[in-house]
Amino acid sequence: MNFIKRIFSGMKQDVEPEAVPEVSGDSSVNEDVESSSVAEDASEPETTPSFPDVRRVLQIPVISEGIFPENADEILIKAQPSPTGDQCLLTVNRSLMTGHSWYFSDFESAAGSALAERLFSLEDVETVLVCECTVTITRKDKTLVDWVPLAKEVGTAIRETIQDGEALISEKITADLPTEEEIREGIQKVIDIEVNPGVAGHGGNVTLMAVRGNSVTIQMGGGCQGCSAADLTLKQGIHTSFRTAVPKVGAIFDETDHTAGLNPFFS
Repeated sequence: MNFIKRIFSGMKQDVEPEAVPEVSGDSSVNEDVESSSVAEDASEPETTPSFPDVRRVLQIPVISEGIFPENADEILIKAQPSPTGDQCLLTVNRSLMTGHSWYFSDFESAAGSALAERLFSLEDVETVLVCECTVTITRKDKTLVDWVPLAKEVGTAIRETIQDGEALISEKITADLPTEEEIREGIQKVIDIEVNPGVAGHGGNVTLMAVRGNSVTIQMGGGCQGCSAADLTLKQGIHTSFRTAVPKVGAIFDETDHTAGLNPFFS
């Protein structure tokens, strides 16, 4: 709880996400790398800042309609950096882990999972999250905002691993996955005992919205909704608490609309 309080203590600071420059993919490897662009209203004065519409954790749990051509034989991959540039989500027109997800924190945790092992062989890959048809990468070098070079390497590694026909995720991982009820009970307990008492001092609260497989969806409310440091609290505080208390939790989605609420950060 003290960890959550320390993270949340910075939530009154105004932290503006760093924009990622727009780039185009290399058709030779079939990667489309999109940037998180900021739309500007020409009618507004030049001094008026422009912000993304919604601040939330990047998530695409299933293949979205229209992303890829139907019934494509080739392996297609689309990459999309997060608004803050600290991670990149790659969506594949193939199932990578059906119905579940898994978070690989380091190379040692990837043992037996061909996909994660291949990705950790890339120099700048720090963590890997596999969720159904998506892979979310965080990088070691936090100073870089251009994801094109690394995204192309990751896309090539994903494609080659699928083509090799190896087991993408270790059978031991899939065999030992907990039930949805076990995940729900564990996450709700840490929310009640650690997370919500930690953010209560700032009028915030976190609600468990859904559990699908071992993936969870939460929503932040009160002082958390619209706070400029909510993203930091989520990633460094809440994620850490969840994974410590429930080590087999996979993807953690945030469906909070930070443009709404009493004190919206993006409005």
